[in-house]
Amino acid sequence: MRQPDENDPELRDLVRRYVVPGRRYLKLGGGLLRRDATEREAFLRELGRDAAAITPGELTVLLEGGWRERRTAAWLIAVAGRAGFRERLGELLLASEVCCAGSAYTLALAVLGTPADADLLVDYLDRYLRRPDLFYDQSAALGALLHLDTELGADRAARFLAPGGLWQQWIGGPPRKEHFSTPERYREAVGRLRGLVAESARHCAVREG
Repeated sequence: MRQPDENDPELRDLVRRYVVPGRRYLKLGGGLLRRDATEREAFLRELGRDAAAITPGELTVLLEGGWRERRTAAWLIAVAGRAGFRERLGELLLASEVCCAGSAYTLALAVLGTPADADLLVDYLDRYLRRPDLFYDQSAALGALLHLDTELGADRAARFLAPGGLWQQWIGGPPRKEHFSTPERYREAVGRLRGLVAESARHCAVREG
């Protein structure tokens, strides 16, 4: 992976077109659910149009940028259902190189919605639930995996949630357990975010899958 260069003309142009208009990168997430319905609809409509307009090559460049670029790219991938980015999202999630982007990767994998996506979430949880000293995207990944278990009729999350299992070991370390919600709440949160993606996808002419 090349190192992000903020002075790269191509990256700067893509940021101008897809990342910063209306401070989009800050609005991608659960906060959209609390916005006025008219404002939310307009935001998701523009997101869907941009998800259709951006090319795979341009998405690749954004995924080589910082957290703002990667977070935006992951949402655009989710809205368009671009399954060709599955492995790249899994690599970025596992690497956890930047803050504020991992939850977008997990959402995109939940939207792509196949056993292969679930396997990537399992890989992440297997690594990072063993690190109670790290407060990364463990809860978002668990919520996405639980969501996929429901959709796929699977039970991949069960071993993480077993008494004394990796989830309990992780929440038992710093930060302390009371700072966390329940796994079911995380699953529900992913379902709500996936609903936003589906609403935006109605405006995306190149929707895959």
